[in-house]
Amino acid sequence: MSTGVLQFVKGIDFSGNDFSGDRFPHDVEQMTQMTWLKLNDSKLEQVPDELSRCANLEHLQMAHNQLTSVHGELSDLPRLRSVIVRDNNLKTAGIPTDIFRMKDLTIIDLSRNQLREVPTNLEYAKGSIVLNLSYNNIETIPNSVCANLIDLLFLDLSNNKLDMLPPQIRRLSMLQSLNLSNNPLNHFQLKQLPSMTSLSVLHMSNTNRTLDNIPPTLDDMHNLRDVDFSENALPQVPEALFKLRSLRKLNLSGNRIEKLNITEGEWENLETLNMSHNQLTVLPDCLVKLTRLSRLYASNNELTFEGIPSGIGKLIQLTVLHLSYNRLELVPEGISRCVKLQKLKLDHNRLITLPEGIHLLPDLKTLDLHENENLVMPPKPNDSRKKLAFYNIDFSLEHQRKIAGQMTSPSSSISSVHSGGARQDALARKKEFIRRRKQQADQQSADKVIQGMSKIAGVGAALTEKQQEEEERQIEAKSAVNWKKNIEKHRRHIDYSDIFDEDVGSDEGMWVWEIENFYPSIMDEAFHGQFYDADAYLVLKTTREISGQLRHAIFYWLGEHASLDKGMCSAVHAVGLRNHLNATCRTQREEMNDESEEFLTLFGEEIVYIEGGRTTSGFYTTEKPAHLTRLYRAGVNGTAVEMEPVPLSVESLDPRYCFLLDAGETIWIWSGFKSRVSQMICKNIFEI
Repeated sequence: MSTGVLQFVKGIDFSGNDFSGDRFPHDVEQMTQMTWLKLNDSKLEQVPDELSRCANLEHLQMAHNQLTSVHGELSDLPRLRSVIVRDNNLKTAGIPTDIFRMKDLTIIDLSRNQLREVPTNLEYAKGSIVLNLSYNNIETIPNSVCANLIDLLFLDLSNNKLDMLPPQIRRLSMLQSLNLSNNPLNHFQLKQLPSMTSLSVLHMSNTNRTLDNIPPTLDDMHNLRDVDFSENALPQVPEALFKLRSLRKLNLSGNRIEKLNITEGEWENLETLNMSHNQLTVLPDCLVKLTRLSRLYASNNELTFEGIPSGIGKLIQLTVLHLSYNRLELVPEGISRCVKLQKLKLDHNRLITLPEGIHLLPDLKTLDLHENENLVMPPKPNDSRKKLAFYNIDFSLEHQRKIAGQMTSPSSSISSVHSGGARQDALARKKEFIRRRKQQADQQSADKVIQGMSKIAGVGAALTEKQQEEEERQIEAKSAVNWKKNIEKHRRHIDYSDIFDEDVGSDEGMWVWEIENFYPSIMDEAFHGQFYDADAYLVLKTTREISGQLRHAIFYWLGEHASLDKGMCSAVHAVGLRNHLNATCRTQREEMNDESEEFLTLFGEEIVYIEGGRTTSGFYTTEKPAHLTRLYRAGVNGTAVEMEPVPLSVESLDPRYCFLLDAGETIWIWSGFKSRVSQMICKNIFEI
């Protein structure tokens, strides 16, 4: 197969082939300029000898194979930056010790192997930023590893046999994500963690956490956004968690918590709360103050009708509500006011009926009601059968049961419902209420900010600021329109067959691209679900239906700090990908901290936000040159002032002259005591 062009190949994906035995193509050794190579799921039993000739290789993936050793060829690749060999049969003896001395090595993924201890010399990989040793049998972490790998941003030690962590773990001050789940950790105290001030993700599910080994405060960890203390048999919510101001996602499922005491002002930014598999009988009324809450999981508890806050309808951002496996006979009517609700699970309860307004939820896609034997669904609004009034009725438990009895009793009379005209008026009022609440849920919070500022600075100042914000929004919107016009103008000239590989969307799988320099750049599978808040991404999920036809789902994700060019390009390339695949699906926009349930499901509802940006913008940036401080000697020629530059030193200050020091924002004038013209010079300078 020697064609003379193999030496110019920069990268190739051989994943999914059968390279068992001696089937690996020998011509790969001619690809001497190759910088990346994927050999995932290729039935490899050993590292191919041909790789020893690829001295420029930087990124190597050999996941999901049958490797027992990676000795030999890896040591001949001095430029390696990432080594991903997860899900093999590697033991510690099968990993060469010299690869960790490569100065450019930044990504190490040895997860899902058979390691009983940390590979020898791992502490020399001082440039590492990602280390994944999860799903092994490691019992101890050497102190030297934590002492030397101080640049780590992502560390996953989950699903091992660790009983403690070295004290030097406190040196990982730059760490942003730490996963320790499913380890015994009987002798590990969380008091070592507060030095990790950059930590935003902390997962410690099933790690024998108790109220004694969780410190009462984690004040220094003010960046914590995602905390998982599930499966720890905790009798109550640890006090330290209530003080985390930036908390957005909290998982306390699988504990023994009987009461959830939230006070006003706590968890103001919380968006996802998982309290499933506990012993809750009541959800606190203060829960409705969590106005940003979008996902609430409270299945497998002991909740009854009285245990659901009557004001739950105030959670107008709620999209997912799980209340399965409880003791519910009825649910509050307020649930039908959660106008963004998309998924509602009420299965395995004792439901008799539901609020009639449940039919009017505009975005509801999933309603799970199975295993409620006595449930009688209320009629739909367009049903000509009897209907109950929507307003001006008692929603107490007693009255709800009375209504349920009327619906199930054959002898219930027509007098129990209002006249047709009243029913239509009630339906119209209900629809109008839902419309207004939907508009309220979608509205930005700028008006509330203005109202708060008006009380402090006065109505006039507040209105002025509101006007300025409106002008800024108009400018931004105009810029976005111009951006879109320019991109759309040139999009028809883009050949997407040069951007997307042939195998993209041709079979089941998921592909993720990050936007870099205006174009999509394919990401390694190891980084799926990890999003930088200053970047934008393109995601394709392809599944095969029972009929054999492929079904595509296309998303474009925007970080909250992503630049305008990245955001617009992700949207445009999403449409380009759809046209490239001849798909009939629509492209779906996903925003950071407001992702849809469908998008989260792609990553097992476990996504990680990383601060900053990994890719570069397509624009060149210019920096204002630093100001150069200069010293001038002033003189008078007739009526004109002449400025002569002199060296910036004390020796230049001759007492016979007047001097001007240009320090940027400040200009200094120094007059010598022998200078006769200083007043004239100063006067002329100030006139200038």
